Amino acid sequence: MSYLKELDVSKAVAVEAGKKILEIYNSEDFGTTLKEDKSPLTKADLASNKIIVEVLKKEFPDYAILSEEEKDNPDRLKNDFCFVVDPLDGTKEFIKRNGQFTVNIALSYKHKSVMGVIYVPVTGELYYAAQGYGSYLEKDGKVERLSVSKEKKEKSDLNVVMSGSHCCEEMEALLKKYNLKNFIKMGSSLKGCMIASGKADVYYRHNPTMEWDTAAMQCIAEEAGAIFMQMDDTPMLYNRENCLNYKGFYIINQIENKL
Repeated sequence: MSYLKELDVSKAVAVEAGKKILEIYNSEDFGTTLKEDKSPLTKADLASNKIIVEVLKKEFPDYAILSEEEKDNPDRLKNDFCFVVDPLDGTKEFIKRNGQFTVNIALSYKHKSVMGVIYVPVTGELYYAAQGYGSYLEKDGKVERLSVSKEKKEKSDLNVVMSGSHCCEEMEALLKKYNLKNFIKMGSSLKGCMIASGKADVYYRHNPTMEWDTAAMQCIAEEAGAIFMQMDDTPMLYNRENCLNYKGFYIINQIENKL
């Protein structure tokens, strides 16, 4: 099954939403408030969400939508097709003004991520993939096909991508056990893109995330040759009743590099 129309629409609306995000990013007032879970919400989150949801509803009226900034509709669980959207992934990075935030749009079909788009407003990088189509990076009009690194390394020499905002005891234990020393600190779903583009070898995430944090980067990473699994080695599924990725997950460029 081809997902090229879904991909083209998602790429275009991610860029459009990214332009609005940048407009607010370069302004004086982010309009920051706190949600019930104490996570930050800005005008950029809401503006991006409005743009994306309106376009997806118009172009694909029969598909369900699960977005971080939309009221959840349980009817989505009856639909084989569901867009999984994070209109501004890395709101904390946005507020810090470090540029490491993204627009994430994915499509799940029968609970599997089959299309993913990640746009980086500050750099203009557009990562995208679809099942059976491959994984790509588009920037400045040039398109590059992505592939994970196949370089053989000792575990201690692996390039480990880590969150700039989240750390935990489990990750600290892994760093010590394998004497890992090559770190790349990165915000948002860009960490998965680092694996897909061959710039990093492993990404382990023990702390909780949500479906919209991982759906787009999973497809991009897998289509570039990466292995993406929950911590108990079961597949990550989407359009679930509970949107919390409570098991954690890992992305590795090759099975030999599993920690």
